[in-house]
Amino acid sequence: METLLKTEIRGKTLSIESGKHAKQASGSVVVRYGDTIVLVAVVSSHEERSADFLPLTVEYQEKGYAAGRIPGNYFRREIGRPSEKETLTARIIDRPIRPLFPKGYRFETQVIATVLSMDQENDPDTLALIGASAALEISDIPFEGPIACVRVGRIDGQFKINPTVDEYENSDINIIVAGSKTGVVMVEGGGNIVSESDMLEAIFFGHKSMQPIIDMQLKLKEINGVPKRTFMPIQRDEALVETIESKTSSKIYDALAIPEKSKRSAALHDLKSEMFKELGEANADQKDQVDGIFNDLIKKISRNIILKERRRIDNRKFDEIRPIACDIDILPRPHGSALFTRGETQVLGVMTLGSGQDEQRVETLIGEEQRPFMLHYN
Repeated sequence: METLLKTEIRGKTLSIESGKHAKQASGSVVVRYGDTIVLVAVVSSHEERSADFLPLTVEYQEKGYAAGRIPGNYFRREIGRPSEKETLTARIIDRPIRPLFPKGYRFETQVIATVLSMDQENDPDTLALIGASAALEISDIPFEGPIACVRVGRIDGQFKINPTVDEYENSDINIIVAGSKTGVVMVEGGGNIVSESDMLEAIFFGHKSMQPIIDMQLKLKEINGVPKRTFMPIQRDEALVETIESKTSSKIYDALAIPEKSKRSAALHDLKSEMFKELGEANADQKDQVDGIFNDLIKKISRNIILKERRRIDNRKFDEIRPIACDIDILPRPHGSALFTRGETQVLGVMTLGSGQDEQRVETLIGEEQRPFMLHYN
């Protein structure tokens, strides 16, 4: 059944439409704010994978036609891998929805958000996240939502929900807040020398402002939602869990106290190998389950060390950092170079100075941007 629901956000209409597009998907919606429109479709396989993680894929796609633009590459068509903006937006969608799938859900799931129209005022990234939640809500996919998302800015001391692209320029706060009915689940963004209290106020302002969007999704689910598929996570053998805990808990605790990461990892690896040998052939067919129990036990003990003993797993205090060292000018020909070391983690930074002709030119739906500073994180 085709359904269109609307609500007002900062004087503009935000609508969610379902039942009209992508009917083969498990769930799909079209979210509109101003003249910015995003189609989100979700689908989940009915065949369970043997992986020990949630096989969730999130894709966010910006098409040139959405802003009336022809791609500027030689072929004049959408080609190549996702842009930096598309990759970062996909991560913004992924982070808040991933924890809301039930524990043990191992079915291949895809969330695809496509920008259909862009009005040069309203950014589509928040609409994509709202659409992902709404599409999952009305589908048969188990999902503990809904969640909503807004962008918060502060202009001349006043908080504003979903500031326009032009207003970004004068905003000293620019954050994306995602939340459920009862709390905040993700914050992304930053500010220009903003106090902690002001940032918290912005987050709570965003959470309060998104409630009509959450209510709209709940109503949409009542009207157009389908029953959730039956899902029962794999039940672990309680006797096996008790056996592994009794044999390895104290040894895991000791291994987690080793300061050096490489030695700590080696100790845990040896402990796992030793455990498999002790369990013998009788449990050979339960290797995946044994591996999962062992990893969960490491997490449980690590959590207890942090919460009860108030220390990190390598025996450091919360405010104690690993040894830091910095070396500069370590390469003779590059314009600048440095080696940063913290504990066993190292970063080699190399800098090159160029002219104005070397500026990066990035084609977006808003227009072409020129970036004089480029950071490549490999």
